[in-house]
Amino acid sequence: MCGIVGFATNSNDIDKASVIQEMMNTIGHRGPDSDGYFVDGNITLGFRRLQIIDLTTDASQPMFNEDDSISIIFNGEIYNYQTLMDDLKEKGHIFKSQSDTEVIIHGYEEYGIDILQKLRGMFAFALWDKKKESLVIARDFFGIKPLYYTQNTTDNSLLFGSEIKSFLKFPGFQKELNKQALKPYLTFQYSVLDETFFKGVYKLRPGHYMIYKNGQIDIKQYWDIPFDTEENSLEYYVGKIKETMEESVKYHRISDVKVGSFLSGGVDSSYVTALLKPDKTFSVGFKDYEGIFNETNIAADLSKQLGIENHQKLISVDEFFDVIPTVQYHMDEPQSNLSSVPLYFLAELASKHATVLLSGEGADEIFGGYAWYETSKEMRAYEKLPFFLRRAVSNIAKKLPENRITTFFTKGGQRVEEKFIGQAKVFDEKDAIHVLKDDYKNAPSPAEIVRESYEKVSGKDNVTKMQYVDMKHWLPGDILLKADKMSSAHSIELRVPFLDKEVMEMAGKIPAHLKVNDIDTKYVLRKAANEVLPDEWANRPKVGFPVPFRDWMKQSKYYNLVKETFESDIAKQFFHTEELVKYLDEHYNGQVNRARYIWTVYVFLVWYKRFFVDIED
Repeated sequence: MCGIVGFATNSNDIDKASVIQEMMNTIGHRGPDSDGYFVDGNITLGFRRLQIIDLTTDASQPMFNEDDSISIIFNGEIYNYQTLMDDLKEKGHIFKSQSDTEVIIHGYEEYGIDILQKLRGMFAFALWDKKKESLVIARDFFGIKPLYYTQNTTDNSLLFGSEIKSFLKFPGFQKELNKQALKPYLTFQYSVLDETFFKGVYKLRPGHYMIYKNGQIDIKQYWDIPFDTEENSLEYYVGKIKETMEESVKYHRISDVKVGSFLSGGVDSSYVTALLKPDKTFSVGFKDYEGIFNETNIAADLSKQLGIENHQKLISVDEFFDVIPTVQYHMDEPQSNLSSVPLYFLAELASKHATVLLSGEGADEIFGGYAWYETSKEMRAYEKLPFFLRRAVSNIAKKLPENRITTFFTKGGQRVEEKFIGQAKVFDEKDAIHVLKDDYKNAPSPAEIVRESYEKVSGKDNVTKMQYVDMKHWLPGDILLKADKMSSAHSIELRVPFLDKEVMEMAGKIPAHLKVNDIDTKYVLRKAANEVLPDEWANRPKVGFPVPFRDWMKQSKYYNLVKETFESDIAKQFFHTEELVKYLDEHYNGQVNRARYIWTVYVFLVWYKRFFVDIED
């Protein structure tokens, strides 16, 4: 886990060395081991290093080729770097280090931008080609590593880096709230637009690269998620998963520092742990709870069976609330996935024992693990009726009071494109519009946001369509973002073996009925995992990383804490606060479960206060 930051400016009014140093210091948590910067005319590159591969100073960054005509700052890991290095040495390239970073430099010299197609790993990098006077910025296939950019500066300077907070140190950066971001956030629970909550600051999309030359930005896609089904037997794909995952974990364990794994009670992290067999695993749960809110005993049992030392932490409710501002600061943008907070504590625990951690993110998306992907028996029976009849019933049901029956008939007459926007759906759009002040209502609808993704897979089955939508939005915007930001907050590197290019190539060929069927979700993956895991772990139902927030909101102490925030002058800028208090009271009195509504709004207000009120830029 490292951090990159840089800028391109024609301004002579700033001390580039001191500015880049301040920007680098802001993301020091990403790389506490060393730093470095480089200035060449209007290009300035800065780097914070967390030592993982080649611990010598030969691997320090910025890194250069032999004649200093190419320089790079790189965050991530290239897992096939040794193979690429051998290939490039055969072609005459001379290496001064044993680092994966240098492979990109010489690979670019040999193949140009096509080097991206040869990489296997997670990355965000900026490469300055002095001869061509062009800056190449690229992000990995799935969006495991974050990368932001902006020209919202007083003189049109380009800023780019791993974290938005570093931009705040640039003298010409114009910090403004993007008013269009709030309404979609209330529904999706994360920043779902390409433009972030900071006006004019954008995320470079996964699988894309940017070339900046002569003050102009040109962005192109170099990779897309492959879903090309090939019919084969269950046994065939079980074998393929076993073979491919073993290889992926072998690559992901490469490190010159200690490696461990996160371990919950689910099949994904358990499978990775069983393949990795690290010295130590790490788990968290919640004090005073058992069952789904505390699976540390399950993780401990598996660790014991595998002969691995397990470390645990139980989180108290006060610890949870106390750390929320810190979590949102590290996120850069408001993000209301409740699991981000326990993940923060999990990373903190692991950082005391290891520097590289493996985890199970991505398995649900590529192998079909979510409940949304599964159609109930009742719905399958109903869908045998002609669509035009179900559509007519749906139109009637939508006009009736909402309950389980009307919801069933409404969804039964809708296409997947109309009812699925991704794994997280907090506010109904009409509720979001109702609670927001007028300045924040003008934003794209959820359907508009995911439309482009659905168009890319228009001829696919419904499960594949939902997987693709999740992998384009939910995975990089929520799951991978919190994984990166919470681990980097504690100066550790989190690796995700399921999100490997070769694993995806294989998984994209598996027919939907082998992923999701009457028996289970992630069916074929569970069968493969069962070869190294006991039945209890391979077949355990998915529970995610649940947090007992709904219970806490029925306790007067935390009810009053949130109520004070909901009635604040800050809240009144954005919301009809009487509606917020109404949600809070409904939940407190046990009338309606409004926990997700409450948490999503509360997180936004905590984030806004940190970045726009409690100014410490």
